[in-house]
Amino acid sequence: MRMLARRLLLPGLTTLALTATGCSSTPHAGAADAAAPATLAPAGDATSQQLDVAAAPQGTPTPAAVARAGAKGRTEQSSFKVASYDQASGRAVIAKAPQGPAPGKSTTPSASAKPSGSASASASPPADKPVAVGDVIASAPAPGAPNGLLAKVTEVVGKTDRGTEVKTASTTLAAVLNDDKADGKVPVDPSSVTVEPLMKGVTFSWAKTGGVKFGPEGAKLPLGNLRLDVNAAVDTAPDAPASAGASVSGFVQLAPQVEFSYDGSGGSGPRGAFLGMSGDWSSQWKLQGRAAASTGAPKRIPFAKLHSAPVIQVGPVPVVVNLDMTCYVQVEADGRVTLDVQQDVKGDFKVGGTYALGKGWTPVSRSNVKSTPVTATVTASGKVKGALGAEASVGLYGAVGVSADFAPYLRGEADAKASASSDGKTSLSGSWALYGGFDLSGNLHLQLSLFGTPLFERKIPLGALNREWALASGHAER
Repeated sequence: MRMLARRLLLPGLTTLALTATGCSSTPHAGAADAAAPATLAPAGDATSQQLDVAAAPQGTPTPAAVARAGAKGRTEQSSFKVASYDQASGRAVIAKAPQGPAPGKSTTPSASAKPSGSASASASPPADKPVAVGDVIASAPAPGAPNGLLAKVTEVVGKTDRGTEVKTASTTLAAVLNDDKADGKVPVDPSSVTVEPLMKGVTFSWAKTGGVKFGPEGAKLPLGNLRLDVNAAVDTAPDAPASAGASVSGFVQLAPQVEFSYDGSGGSGPRGAFLGMSGDWSSQWKLQGRAAASTGAPKRIPFAKLHSAPVIQVGPVPVVVNLDMTCYVQVEADGRVTLDVQQDVKGDFKVGGTYALGKGWTPVSRSNVKSTPVTATVTASGKVKGALGAEASVGLYGAVGVSADFAPYLRGEADAKASASSDGKTSLSGSWALYGGFDLSGNLHLQLSLFGTPLFERKIPLGALNREWALASGHAER
């Protein structure tokens, strides 16, 4: 009976693979918004400024921004930098910064920007007077503060040979953005991303503006994209023959960007805010062999960790965004099937949190995914689900604000039944099905209160977003 089942399943699954490939010209998409950013009515505050949001200039030190105590609305680009910071004690040393191009000024003036009438505008003159108690400092990454520093001066300790030593306490963005507004998207420079391979066979490539490229695939990538390629063996089921050795190969390609907005025009804290990550996604991956897996417990195989801490300039204020991502392959199977699955996926994603006064924080999650040619073969009865996905987080100044798990997947089923009677008659039936889809889940974290919004007591789930579509199926009987 085992031979009969095999004779039925192999031709049937070959047909399944051909059918799936034949369906490749038809895109399958899924999209949903858990919540759209809230639209707020104008507050009519004449002191509010529209600040540009752009990547901080590269190649020159980014001066700190200072909001002077007792001078609401007068955040200014300073002539200082954070020379050192001790997280345990909260002590910082403030020193003179080298002068460079004024950050915060977009190369293309914003059509909605108002004339620079307050010191919170990006053209504010450098501040030469020393910091004082009550001043708020916003700094790009500095020694001892790799994720930047946003802090309020609580005591001026005194002069040292390195600068002025101060004691600080944590504060919020509302203290430096005040009643201004900002809204923009900033692409992540792929050359700023650091990669930690978690298994052998992982390579990293990127391409950026100016024709600069890195890695074996850099010459093929669109500008602004980064790519991870993996080609590695994975654990094989203990009872699998040598010919069923398991391996994974393929790539994931991203063009991530940070989305940031703030509306302080109400005058007493933010009326609205948004923090999130979005971007284009494409991947191609192949899983072969009899991978080890436990019933009911998907096996996740991480193959690389990525980290970036881009500095975005919100007017005169350097805002440090921390991005982390772990790319993985996940296998969910009964451990009995030997498989050969391949999947091509293209699409985009957006995750984040939006705040509106009176409504609090609301999750935002969206994805549009299209699957292109797929193949799958299974040599015995069983079920298998394979995904190439990423766990990601985005936050400010080292604090996680949003975490998400995005996993495009391929799921297949095969089932065969055989029977025989004493008169020599036999019967055999089988069915097959193949599905594509994606899962998107995550949480908003209480650190989003760093905007100056009320603290919430627990994580707010993004809400599980799942889309699945049939690729091919078949049934045979004899």
